[in-house]
Amino acid sequence: MKFADLGLSDELLQAVEAAGYDEPTPIQAQAIPSVLMMRDIIGIAQTGTGKTAGFVLPMIDILAHGRRRALMPRSLILEPTRELAAQVAENFEKYGKNSDLKMALLIGGVQMGEQIKALSEGVDVLIATPGRLMDLFERGKILLTGCNLLVIDEADRMLDMGFIPDIENICTKLPAQRQTLLFSATMPPPIEKLADKFLSNPKKVEVARPATANVNIAQHKVAVSPRQKRAKLRHLLETDDVRTAIVFCNRKTTVRELNKSLKQSGFATGEIHGDMEQPARIAELDRFKNGEINILVASDVAARGLDIKGVSHVFNYDTPWHPDDYVHRIGRTGRAGASGRAFTFVTEADAEAIANVEKLTGMAIPAFVEGKAAEPDDTPEEAEATPRPAKSRTSRASAGKSASRSRKPAPAPEKEDKPASPKARPQPGSQAPADDEWNGPVPGFLHVSAL
Repeated sequence: MKFADLGLSDELLQAVEAAGYDEPTPIQAQAIPSVLMMRDIIGIAQTGTGKTAGFVLPMIDILAHGRRRALMPRSLILEPTRELAAQVAENFEKYGKNSDLKMALLIGGVQMGEQIKALSEGVDVLIATPGRLMDLFERGKILLTGCNLLVIDEADRMLDMGFIPDIENICTKLPAQRQTLLFSATMPPPIEKLADKFLSNPKKVEVARPATANVNIAQHKVAVSPRQKRAKLRHLLETDDVRTAIVFCNRKTTVRELNKSLKQSGFATGEIHGDMEQPARIAELDRFKNGEINILVASDVAARGLDIKGVSHVFNYDTPWHPDDYVHRIGRTGRAGASGRAFTFVTEADAEAIANVEKLTGMAIPAFVEGKAAEPDDTPEEAEATPRPAKSRTSRASAGKSASRSRKPAPAPEKEDKPASPKARPQPGSQAPADDEWNGPVPGFLHVSAL
């Protein structure tokens, strides 16, 4: 199937072709015709499947006819984080370059002045995080009564970040008769309840079993004591043919401390977490994409949607508290058909967390054996690539079992943009756009722009 078979306009097909794409991904092939027919959609797809273009492309054609009005956006896309919102905005700029649509980006961490100015001039597409949107709504700077198309993206991540009440509140302020598209990697009961409440006779599009990991990723768990973690990470970075890697930590303080430690050991590293200002985050991501650094230490702010080409390794320095985050973290590698490697450090205190991950993914993550590549039995049967074996080197002996400690309740994930008190560009070819593709630095706010 070709994009030309999906019913998109000639102008849009020209933009897609100029971006180097010809064939849609499965979710694009299934979702785009239904969106163009004004159907509500529930899209279930793991990261990297191209779902962003699955709603961006038909939205451009749907919104091609209509009139902008001040303070009343014609469509709304809700994203859980600033980074994902910025990437969706870049998709609109890339594919909508032959249209006359205007877009605004509402995210926290930047001044409101330019955002309010953009809304006052009228926009066709509003891309927002829930917190900043509600903040401006409560200030009387935006009206949602003219919004006839709503996209709720990364719904399960919204749930993890505590945004579901905000989303429900936003939905009540939109017209009752509207088109709603909901996309999620998993469908836990609260998301199903949300869909039942706010979607009308939706078509369900599912291209992968929920909570499955990319079969091109060789997964390993590494038993360590808390004191062994840094030494083990340094050892693997030196011996496992690491070209580029993202190292995920559960806490922002751990991100800062680990980045400092790795720099002192001579590694070219950077960091990204929720306490950083938006321009600083973008600068670090840009350094990582252009090769100035090859290791990025990150919190779960970077776990979803960031499509940085060529990441060879993902390290879960901390076993994720929420099993869904495991799938999204390791999904930063093994993209676009490439193979990747993922290591998860597991301490005695992580026994419950790793068990929940294995229950969700439906597989026992094989224990890492130094110098031994994953055998066929170590990875899912449908794996398409044999991972690269680690370079042979004697691992450090364990200093003994770590002292047993009671497990603290897992704190909530980093929350962004709650309201105040009142990579390289994909190469031309036949493959469809990668999910949430971000090809370059995007400023903290995108002014209203002709797409």
